[in-house]
Amino acid sequence: MTSQLATTWRRSIGLASIASCAIGLYATFLIYPILQSLLTSFTDRNPLRRESSFIGFQNYIDLAHDQRLLRSLIFTLTVTVFVAIVSNVLGLLIALLLNRSTANYKLMRTLIFLPQILSGVIVAFIWRSILTQNGLLNVTLQNLGLTDTAISWIGTPSLATLSICVVVSWTTTAFATVIYTASLQSVPLELYEAARMDGAGALNRFRHVTLPMIAPGMTISVTLSLITTLKLFDVIAVLTGGGPANATKSIAYYLIDVAFTGNRLGYASAIAMLLLVLTAVISYGTSGILRRREAHL
Repeated sequence: MTSQLATTWRRSIGLASIASCAIGLYATFLIYPILQSLLTSFTDRNPLRRESSFIGFQNYIDLAHDQRLLRSLIFTLTVTVFVAIVSNVLGLLIALLLNRSTANYKLMRTLIFLPQILSGVIVAFIWRSILTQNGLLNVTLQNLGLTDTAISWIGTPSLATLSICVVVSWTTTAFATVIYTASLQSVPLELYEAARMDGAGALNRFRHVTLPMIAPGMTISVTLSLITTLKLFDVIAVLTGGGPANATKSIAYYLIDVAFTGNRLGYASAIAMLLLVLTAVISYGTSGILRRREAHL
């Protein structure tokens, strides 16, 4: 009995140590930076000056009158909605097509996932070589006779926005496909057999069997695609540099620009707090709506 108590005590101490380390890392690399950024947002901190002054809510008041921030917000939300819809629709369709257990389909699922494991910088460089004036896309269109002149895919505001949406969707579709494939493979085959015996066609089986069973996976995929796109920076930095005419500056890109080009760390911290709240509200709100939807399917 004594040895069992000693073993339990040692195990509890070990688990407590691991938990303490995890909490310490969480506080060091997440809680502390957030609190530090929050405190900085109430100052006029500038890296070129040794001292900074407390200015209260002035940075947050300036946010409401910043037209460049408003344009960045509109652009970010536009890309976020586009990517969330396109990547999840395509991801589900591709997963349905590749939901087979043969070696060829497993290989294709692996190839589909490749864009997700590439860094955003590499993805942007690949697509930049495709979308430039003399890039692969324009050369192909001209050789096919579909256009006489090269199209400025990343030099025109509207087309640059569309290009960003396509590139980010290409990456997030890979992740969505993996999520939906895993969800589809967890659906019991007996449910499909029972639905067939009840006379349900392919569309009804998808509506009444597949969708309810993959709803948790859909919640995860949609939420993560929203979070990923709201903090988008690397693809924009390489592909368009925020141009043309600042048309493709996301909130994260504008934040970095204000902090390290404008040297306004206090104001940049206020933008960071705005982005944090925006991401939390959108992600938790969407997740809550989708979870309630799961219960009604």
